Amino acid sequence: MDRTIPSSGNEEIKLYMRTYYSLLRSTRAVPIETVEESHKGMRSALHVGAHDHNPDMAALIYSLLRLPDCLNHVSRVVMGQSARVFARHGYGDVVSWQEVSAPGRRRRSFFDGNETLAVYIASRSDIDDLVPMLTAYQIERRKLHERLRHPSVEHLLEAMCSDTATPIETWYARLADLTGVPTDDWSRLYGIWRSEMPDRLLEISRTRQSLTIQSLSASLAEYSRATRHWWMNVERAVPEINFEARPVYFVSSNTHSLANLLSSYPLQEQGTLEAFIHAAGSEDLRKEYEDIREEVVPSSWENFQYYAWKKYESMHPQAVLDRLAFETDCGIVRVPSEHNAFDIEVQVIQLRHLRAELIDPRLQVPGLETLVHSDALIINIDYPLGMAAYQVLTEIARNIADVRGVFIMGKAASLNSRVGDVMIPSVVHDEQTLNTYLFTNCFSSDDVAPHLVYGTVLDNQKAITVPGTFLQNQGYMSVFYNEGYTDMEMEAGPYLGSVYEMVRPQRHPYGELVNLTQTPFPIGFLHYASDTPFSKGKNLGAQNLSYYGMDPTYATMIAILRRLFMSEVERCQEGA
Repeated sequence: MDRTIPSSGNEEIKLYMRTYYSLLRSTRAVPIETVEESHKGMRSALHVGAHDHNPDMAALIYSLLRLPDCLNHVSRVVMGQSARVFARHGYGDVVSWQEVSAPGRRRRSFFDGNETLAVYIASRSDIDDLVPMLTAYQIERRKLHERLRHPSVEHLLEAMCSDTATPIETWYARLADLTGVPTDDWSRLYGIWRSEMPDRLLEISRTRQSLTIQSLSASLAEYSRATRHWWMNVERAVPEINFEARPVYFVSSNTHSLANLLSSYPLQEQGTLEAFIHAAGSEDLRKEYEDIREEVVPSSWENFQYYAWKKYESMHPQAVLDRLAFETDCGIVRVPSEHNAFDIEVQVIQLRHLRAELIDPRLQVPGLETLVHSDALIINIDYPLGMAAYQVLTEIARNIADVRGVFIMGKAASLNSRVGDVMIPSVVHDEQTLNTYLFTNCFSSDDVAPHLVYGTVLDNQKAITVPGTFLQNQGYMSVFYNEGYTDMEMEAGPYLGSVYEMVRPQRHPYGELVNLTQTPFPIGFLHYASDTPFSKGKNLGAQNLSYYGMDPTYATMIAILRRLFMSEVERCQEGA
C-alpha cells in the first residue's frame, strides 16, 4: 500500500538532536552553552524569540513550570535511570537528597542542596524534553540577567524586597519602564514565584548562571530494568491480586478524574464544599459557584465540585486522607511510584468492588449492577512522557491475562483548534519510528460532545507524535499541516507500537504503514488541546486552563468509562 509520508525536511531539528546526543556520550559534564547555537538554529515554535535580544518570557515561563524550583541554585544536572546508576558514578544515595518537583512535569529529581540536580530518566524522551528545556531556560535567564543587572533596576529590586506595602502592579509598571519587558510578562512571572519574585529577580540580576549536563547511562537495558522495577512495585502493593489471571482495561489519564468519577467523593461532601467556597474560596470561585447555581453559565455542577474539592484539599491535609480511605472502600487502590525513573502513580480498580450507587450520575449505564460478577481490572496510569508509554504498556501486557481495551486520554498541541477542544485521531504518524498507524478509534464526537461544555469535538483527525515539545518549528508544523496532521502530541505512536506487539508476533516495524484497524480489543485516543503553537508562543507557559481545563478532562474521561462499562456489562450479561 502506497502512502505519502509526512516529511518535515527540517535538518535543523535533526542537527540539534544529533548535537546533544553526541555531546552526552562524553564521560564528563558538558556545558549547556555548547548546544545553544543549534537550539537557536532550530527556531522552535515554543521559543520563537530565541534569537532576539529581548527576553522571550513565554519560553522562560514554559520552562520554569516544567523544571524544579531549585534550578536557580544549580550548576550541574546529571541524568540516570536508577539509584544504582547514580551510585556507580559517585553520587551515592541520591534519594536521601531533597526531592524536588515541577508543577508542569512529573520527573523524579533530587537536589543535593549545593549545586547538583540528579534527574531520573525513564526513556530517551526525557532527554529530548529536558535538554531543550534547560537550554531555553539558560538562554532566557541570561537575557533577563542583562536587563536586570543595571544599577537602577537593582535599586528597584532591592526596594521591592523591603517594601511589601506597595501594590505589586505598581512594581510591574516600574520594571516595565526600566527593562522594556511588558507588565503582562511580569504579572505571569509573579503567578509562579509569588512573594519570592523580588528576591529571585535580584538573584538573577547578580549571577550569570552556567549549567552543565551529563548522562550517566542511556542503555536500553537500563530503561527496561527501570520499567520492570516499577511494575514489581505495583505487584507488591496489591499482593491479593493475581495479575496474570485477570483481564485488564488499560487507561492512561491522570490521577484525579477517573477516581473522582468512580467514587464521586466530592459530591458526597457538598455541604463542606459550599461552606469552604463562601468562607475561604477565591472571588472567581464564588462567582462561578453562584453562576452555576443560578444557571447563568452552562458549566457542569459535578465538574465544578471536583475542581473546588481540589482547592479545599490544598488547605486541609486531613481531607486528602479521608478521600483516599473512601476511594479504597470503593475498590480504588492507589500505588505511588517508588524511587526509580518512573514517577508514575498507578490506580488498580477491581470492577466488582465498585459501588454502583456512588458512581458519577453521568456514568450510570444500563446493567451497571452486573459488574459485581466481573473479574476484570482497570489499570489507570498517570500518563507517562513519550517513549515511556511504550515501555509501560508493554510491561503491563506481559504480566496480565489479556487486554480488553486500551484507552488513552492526554494533552496535545493543535494546529487548527482552540485550547480546550477535543481531537479524536484515526491516523497517527510517529516521528520516533516513522511508522504511520491506521486504526479504528472506538470513540467518535458523539461520545464526548454531550459532556463538553466549553469546547468543540473534532473526530477523524490525523495526529503526529513528536519527540519533544521544543523539537518543532513553523516549517516542521507547516508540512504536517499541509498533509492534514493537526494533532501533535508525544505518546500515541509509542502506545500503538506496544499495541502492535500485542497483536503481531514480532517487534513493531520502522518506516512502514501499519494497519491496526482489526484488533481483538478496542483502542481509543482522546486528546484535548492544551497548546496552539501556530499562535507564536501561545502555550500553557503563557496562559492557564484554570477551571475550564476540567471540562475537556472530564468529558473525555466520561466517554472512556462509559465505553468501558458498556463493554464489561455486555461480557457479564453474556456469561450470566
